[in-house]
Amino acid sequence: MTGILHLAGKGFIRTELPAFIMGIVNATPDSFWEKSRSGSTTQGIENALSLEEDGADIIDIGGESSRPGSLYIDASEEIDRVVPIIEGIRKHSTIPISVDTRKSAVMKAALEAGADICNDISALEDDPALVLLAVERDIPVILMHKQGIPLTMQENPHYTDVVRNVADYLFARALFAGKSGIKKEKIILDPGIGFGKQYADNCALIAGLAEIAGHGYPVLVALSRKSFIGVMTGRETADRLSGTLAANLVSVQNGASILRVHDVRETHDILSVLQEIQARGIH
Repeated sequence: MTGILHLAGKGFIRTELPAFIMGIVNATPDSFWEKSRSGSTTQGIENALSLEEDGADIIDIGGESSRPGSLYIDASEEIDRVVPIIEGIRKHSTIPISVDTRKSAVMKAALEAGADICNDISALEDDPALVLLAVERDIPVILMHKQGIPLTMQENPHYTDVVRNVADYLFARALFAGKSGIKKEKIILDPGIGFGKQYADNCALIAGLAEIAGHGYPVLVALSRKSFIGVMTGRETADRLSGTLAANLVSVQNGASILRVHDVRETHDILSVLQEIQARGIH
C-alpha cells in the first residue's frame, strides 16, 4: 500500500511502508530526553541529516520545549533556535521539514527558510494569525489535542471518555481549519499522547486510535520514550526503545499513518517487517 502526504501547493511525498516516519530534532536545552537535544546549530543540522539517512520521511524541528512543567518562550528566541537549522538542512537536502510551533511569526520565518509543515500543539488556538498563514501558504497543519498548558497539564487531567473527548476536540478543530480555508487533505490529527493525560488515558488512546483514524484525516502519534512507556516497562528514558517500538507498531495497526520518533532506523525496521507480513495476507 502506498501512503501519500500532501505538502504545499500540489506537492506530496509517498511511502511504501505502512506509515511515514518523522524524525525529531530538538533545538532546545530542556526537552525531556537529553540525548535528543541539539546543543548547537551544527549539531542540529547533523542530527537531521543523520535521521534522513536512517530513513526519515520528514524532519520535525522544535525550538520550544513542551515537556510537562516547561515554560513557553518568546518568538524571537524560538526563531533563533530553529531557522539556522532549517537553512543548514536546505543546503544539503530537500526532505520535508515540519516545525513544532504555536506562533505565526516563528512559522513565517521557518517557511522563508525552507520549512514545509506546521506542527501546532495548540491546534491553531493560540495564535489566530497562524491559520491565516497556513491558508496563504497552502501548507499542511498538524492539529494536536492537549489539556491545559505544558506547565500545568499533568496536574490531575480528567476526561469522561478520553477517546471520545479527544476525537470530538480534534474533529472540531479540523472543521475550524477547513472552514478557514485549509484543505482537508492537508489537515493531520494528533491525539497528543502525554499532553494532559494520565497513564490510563494514553493507553486508551492508542487502543482506540481507530476512532480518530477512521474519518479520513492522517493521524500522527508521538509517543517516543514517553513516561507512560516507562510505567509499562519499568524503564528509564534511555531504555524505552523496545517499549516505544511496540507501542508504535500497535498504533500503526490501529490506524496511525505518521510516527514522530527519536529512533528512526529502528522504526524503519519495524515498519518494514510489518509491511512484509501484511503483504502476505496476515493482519
